[in-house]
Amino acid sequence: MSSRPVSDFLRHHFRHFNAAALVDAAHGYRDHIDGGGKMLVALAGAMSTAELGLSLAEMIRRDMVHIISCTGANLEEDLFNLVAHDHYERIPNWRDLTPADEQALLDRGMNRVTDTCIPEEEAFRRLEAALVDEWTRMEKAGERAFPHQVLYSIIRSGRLEEFYQIDPKDSWLVAAAEKDLPIVTPGWEDSTTGNIFASHVLNGDLKSPHLVKHGIEFMTWLADWYTDNAGEAGSEGVGSGIGFFQIGSGIAGDFPICVVPMLEQDMDRRTPLWAYFCQISDSTTSYGSYSGAVPNEKITWGKLAADTPSFLVESDATIVAPLVFQMVLETSTRK
Repeated sequence: MSSRPVSDFLRHHFRHFNAAALVDAAHGYRDHIDGGGKMLVALAGAMSTAELGLSLAEMIRRDMVHIISCTGANLEEDLFNLVAHDHYERIPNWRDLTPADEQALLDRGMNRVTDTCIPEEEAFRRLEAALVDEWTRMEKAGERAFPHQVLYSIIRSGRLEEFYQIDPKDSWLVAAAEKDLPIVTPGWEDSTTGNIFASHVLNGDLKSPHLVKHGIEFMTWLADWYTDNAGEAGSEGVGSGIGFFQIGSGIAGDFPICVVPMLEQDMDRRTPLWAYFCQISDSTTSYGSYSGAVPNEKITWGKLAADTPSFLVESDATIVAPLVFQMVLETSTRK
């Protein structure tokens, strides 16, 4: 059996259509990183429940990712998987489930995400105890923090290690905590941990809904980070600036990409545009569809330049993203 690298296989077989776009996007990612550029990865959908940490964690550890924007669900679900993996259930025939089947799963405390059921007791409640302890400590100390910083504190404290059910090297959040990677989580309130936080504010356990930073604070922080890391205006292109690798669509991608036109148009600051763009999406291009819009539409919004290396891979992100990451890891000159 051949043991040749995955990148060789992809270059030999992936020659046309979305397969070729995948290879081109990986080459563009590698060239941007090898040239000294930085990369934002946006995580939408259920990528953490799909165990993307198996490939993303190594990208983080190898300094191929410099900032992440993700939904609150992706932020928490990587940690859920870390502490409750053995209790997850895969439902291969999920398309055939009846409403009664779904109710039976709920009655057992199993919350379904496509083909995977997350166990409420082992995942949600196990993490809730650690979260409440950390939020209570923060409130007594007069501290505020972003959602990922709260989870970083819990991970670094070691209080969950007895519950680890996967190798922590396969957790992208553990890798991010090791690197102190910045994470933007727009709409964090729309997540299980956000709901848990709100419930403890409502019942009076926590006094302030502002204990966890959110919303506009994310955008103002991101504006400063982008300004500090993007270089000089007019320097867009391979080897400079910040790239944008978008997995899925929705708020995880919509929110951070808008920082550039905000700085340029609303604040009259000369600002470099995003220097690389790739989106993996299975959304069909249609009237008014942002998720299915081709990258060129972003030129009209002042997000990308006409010559920005841009790629669209219309396929399943659980297939495409690990292949792109592996190709970048194998072919990059950065060690």
